[in-house]
Amino acid sequence: MLTLVPTPIGNLEDISKRALDALLEAELIFCEDTRVTKKLLTLFASKYNLNFPCTDFKSFHSHNEQQVLKTLTKDTFNKNIVYVSDAGMPCVSDPGASLVEFAIQNDIKYDVIPGANAVLTAFAMSGFEHTEFTFFGFLAHKGTDRKEKLQKVMNSDVLPILYESPHRLLKLLEELKDIDENRTVFLAKELTKQYQKTFKDSSLNLYNKLKDTNIKGEWVVIVEPVATSGRNLDMKDIEELDLPPKVKAKLLAKLTGDKIKDIYQKLLDNN
Repeated sequence: MLTLVPTPIGNLEDISKRALDALLEAELIFCEDTRVTKKLLTLFASKYNLNFPCTDFKSFHSHNEQQVLKTLTKDTFNKNIVYVSDAGMPCVSDPGASLVEFAIQNDIKYDVIPGANAVLTAFAMSGFEHTEFTFFGFLAHKGTDRKEKLQKVMNSDVLPILYESPHRLLKLLEELKDIDENRTVFLAKELTKQYQKTFKDSSLNLYNKLKDTNIKGEWVVIVEPVATSGRNLDMKDIEELDLPPKVKAKLLAKLTGDKIKDIYQKLLDNN
């Protein structure tokens, strides 16, 4: 059997009894980073007076997952196998999804234990009264990919949530205020940890407040979605307009954040 186990995102006491039981029963533990997992088990053992018998730890992360999957068979899962990422819920901006898909395709019994997750925690803390959200994970560090994804974030009418590192938070705030300085943004720093802190203000005010600060820790960023009133143009509306393909491609690119040349080629292929 395969069990995906979430680990605390900061506060050790956020580990659940079910998660501890799964780790105690594990015969093989796949880890995003074996060093992090071993250290975490040592802390749990000391805090809760436990003995984790598993001595078989194997690395499973975004750079080696395909190679590891090739070594697995259905019989591999005749024993209790656990997967943990470094912090939080596996598969949420962390590896693990390919392992789940392997279990599904090979009719292997698996389970996912609920637990700590920065996205949902920040969503609940933000005060935004929206019932839907879109999770963007980490943006690309730079270049066209970052710019296009940022446009999707700022054009979203569903509450967008993303992660950002301390090294790029100020850059992100500068980008947000350059696009819309009045847009409300919620920031959550180091969730569940000793120095947890939150901010909620306009992108311009947050940039000015933090631009001279030594920014540390991991951040969750939630951006107020664009307001919708009445019926907006959607992709089908634009595609049906009597306009040259290049003009349509530019409009659709602004709506979707996709590359103009890719959209233009699709329009030509569909004609």
